[in-house]
Amino acid sequence: MLSKYSDFILRWRYLVVLISLVCAFALASGGKNLVFTNDYRYFFSEDNPQLLEFETLQDTYTKNDNVFIMLEPKSGNVFDKPFLAALKELTESSWQVPYSIRVDSITNFQHTYAEDDDLIVIDLVDDVENLSTSDISYIQNVALNEPLLVHRLVSAASQAAAVNITIELPGKNETTEGPEVVNFTRDMVKAFEQAHPEIDVYTTGIVIMNNAFPEASINDMKNLIPFAFAAVIIGLFLFLRSISATVSTLIVIILSIIMGMGAAGWLGFKLTPPSASAPTMILTLAVADCVHFLTTFLKSMRAGLDKFAAIKESLRINFNPIFLTSLTTVIGFLSLNFSDVPPFRDLGNITAMGVTFAFVLSIFFLPALAAILPFRVKVGMDRKTKLMQALANYVIAKRKVLLWGMGAVILAFIAIIPRNEVNDRFVEYFDESIDFRQHTDYVTEKISGLYSIQFSLEANVSGGISEPAFLQIMDDFTKWLREQPEVMHVNTVSDTFKRLNKNMHADDQQFYKLPDNRELAAQYLLLYELSLPYGLDLNDQINIDKSSTRISTTLQTLSTEQMLNFETRARNWINENAPNIGMVASAPAVIFSHLAVRNVDSMIKGTLVALAVISLILIFALRSFKLGLVSLIPNLTPIGVAFGFWAIFDSEVGLALSIVAGMTLGIVVDDTVHFMSKYLRAKREENASAIEAVRYAFENVGTALLVTTIVLAAGFLVLSLSAFELNSAMGLLTAITIVIALVIDFLFLPPLLIALEGGGHEQENRDEKELDSDLATAG
Repeated sequence: MLSKYSDFILRWRYLVVLISLVCAFALASGGKNLVFTNDYRYFFSEDNPQLLEFETLQDTYTKNDNVFIMLEPKSGNVFDKPFLAALKELTESSWQVPYSIRVDSITNFQHTYAEDDDLIVIDLVDDVENLSTSDISYIQNVALNEPLLVHRLVSAASQAAAVNITIELPGKNETTEGPEVVNFTRDMVKAFEQAHPEIDVYTTGIVIMNNAFPEASINDMKNLIPFAFAAVIIGLFLFLRSISATVSTLIVIILSIIMGMGAAGWLGFKLTPPSASAPTMILTLAVADCVHFLTTFLKSMRAGLDKFAAIKESLRINFNPIFLTSLTTVIGFLSLNFSDVPPFRDLGNITAMGVTFAFVLSIFFLPALAAILPFRVKVGMDRKTKLMQALANYVIAKRKVLLWGMGAVILAFIAIIPRNEVNDRFVEYFDESIDFRQHTDYVTEKISGLYSIQFSLEANVSGGISEPAFLQIMDDFTKWLREQPEVMHVNTVSDTFKRLNKNMHADDQQFYKLPDNRELAAQYLLLYELSLPYGLDLNDQINIDKSSTRISTTLQTLSTEQMLNFETRARNWINENAPNIGMVASAPAVIFSHLAVRNVDSMIKGTLVALAVISLILIFALRSFKLGLVSLIPNLTPIGVAFGFWAIFDSEVGLALSIVAGMTLGIVVDDTVHFMSKYLRAKREENASAIEAVRYAFENVGTALLVTTIVLAAGFLVLSLSAFELNSAMGLLTAITIVIALVIDFLFLPPLLIALEGGGHEQENRDEKELDSDLATAG
């Protein structure tokens, strides 16, 4: 059947090429449907429990998606007339930002004080032009002693102040709404900087972060894919030494990418930084199939076969191994569907489709193209084959030392895997070359952080937040929060109740405490709310029927472990001190932290399923239960060694690295399949001994494995240059795993096969003595 298939490809080669191109471009047309998502929520599945809690908070109170603009005067003091005028100007301009529903700064903070029996509510900074020195001192004193302002909208050292713009996107077109806000903000800030060169401006916030995701994706696609193509082209030409082979491989790569991405477009996939790395992965993986076909094809021509005969021989030898390696790679990437992170599922599915198309092209389109293109090959053995022969001789001669030595090294690395810990910091998904990361780090250092956690305390009865007992619990919880080392700021309505109580007692500081009467507290609140201007109400802190209140806690940049520990402590405090009060706690940082831990558990299951399926396939394909089980060793150990290596140099495993095991399992199997298929071919077709079969495998597939490993590692190392940490860490660890896999397949698998199958054969003993004698003579 394979011979007839080869004859068909060669006879109808022009038609095969034409059909392939038509199908490829038909699929590629789906690329027009691909769009980038600007919502970090796309990283969470719809049934994510922390996301559901967060959505409950967002539905109950004003949404807290925001743009945060920090102003830092070069004079080092925010409390002077020119700066306050500029801050007020920016505060008023910020109301023009699309979809803004609230703007807060120290200038429009609703300051309250008593005047006779009246409660006066005014902007803290009003009529800037007529402010006296004593007025500015008064403003500074109020701002720095107001817990709702300091470490939120003004720094304690008076060096920086901020404008916080609350955004509520309609959600009708997520691809345009977020960028519209960001672009308007950038233009507004640019105009402000030109008008006020004495002030440095830094921009961060959830909306800015959302926009950083697609910008990082587009940046990667613009920079990394061309770099990966260049690396692959150079590598292929250096190893294959054939322009036609390099060109044909390049065409297969391009077609695989556009077919994979086009299919994703037809299926409605959305692009995110992880899924945007799929073209680079498809590019890298498509090379492997082409290299195996072309290496055997060129080797056959060097052995004296004509071009058509060499194509048929290459298909005969490589069809099954290429099919198996493509199948196992697809299974490995499909295991990402166990991930709790939708963008990783998309990455797995898009790459799996690309690998499938690469397989079809490599056994259908590539042979036909090779039959059309001119190939000039010198008859004789090339240097790379001689190198593989020398390596085979070394491995065979030193097999016992390598078996025990490599085994010990592998076990040593696996033993230190537990040193790794699950940790993520979602702000650090972007490296320091990204403006968002630079600005966020600086703003966190100067005034306030992007990390937060929202607590909703529920009184469970209309108007219940005015109950003295509830207010006291809220205040005690607030005090506890402010005592925690991770906390930078706590925004709570209990501070407002205290301030109002003081105001209504002639601003007597002794009455800066909670009202002790429900009716009185409710009256204070009503009077205050009636005095507030539009857009500055308390809907961000109190729900409509006043049965629950939100406490917003700003935190330092925390790792996964630190965030989960803080959340647990807060929940425990409520359970121990207020068991009758309901609490909802969530925020983007909390969701990401839980997601990192849960994704590790999910991917362990996915990897085990992929391992089981791949093992069954190998047992069936190799037609040997024993060798199928043996193949598990070189398939699993590279991942173990790589994570042990990671434990030494980094030791933090986040969202990205949690998928590497499943993803690389399908890739590292390729080397094992190709080596063992050649090993078994020698044993079954030529009745070779284990030692002879190992030598045959090195000579016939060693070069291809070396080339594909170098190209694969180079491709994934290109990903490590990404400014998006999820991609860069994933690319680096995958490249490390692929290189380790080749080392194990070259230095550990052959001695293992000889040890398991070589005992008791006289021919093998004679081969070993001859090799040892040859090596001694050569020495």
